[in-house]
Amino acid sequence: MVSKTEAEWKKQLSSEEYHVLRQKGTEPPFTGVFNDHYQKGTYTCKGCGQPLYDSTSKFKSSCGWPSFDEAIPGSIEYIKDISHGMLRTEIICSKCSSHQGHIFNDGTTQTGDRYCVNAASIDFTEVKD
Repeated sequence: MVSKTEAEWKKQLSSEEYHVLRQKGTEPPFTGVFNDHYQKGTYTCKGCGQPLYDSTSKFKSSCGWPSFDEAIPGSIEYIKDISHGMLRTEIICSKCSSHQGHIFNDGTTQTGDRYCVNAASIDFTEVKD
């Protein structure tokens, strides 16, 4: 488990990353660098580097945020979220508790899940063939 003070998080992250990861914010749709990104590799937590999603689980959902149909086992925790008058499931990194986004059951792949992730909350490590 990663444990940092808010001052340490603010020093490590940009203001947008801090807003998303630590304050449960959301970036504007269609603005994130990974929205239309389909290279082979692994998406990792921007807060701690933990691998979260394999690129094979990414799909085009046209929702405006990177979408995945499954997470790497054990990498995500699921929290009931009743904010904004909605019932949703928040997804956070299991290592540093950083907000990633939400999971919905309206995915268009075989799993039926759509992990709707803020691009500001992830990094990418490319796999070279």
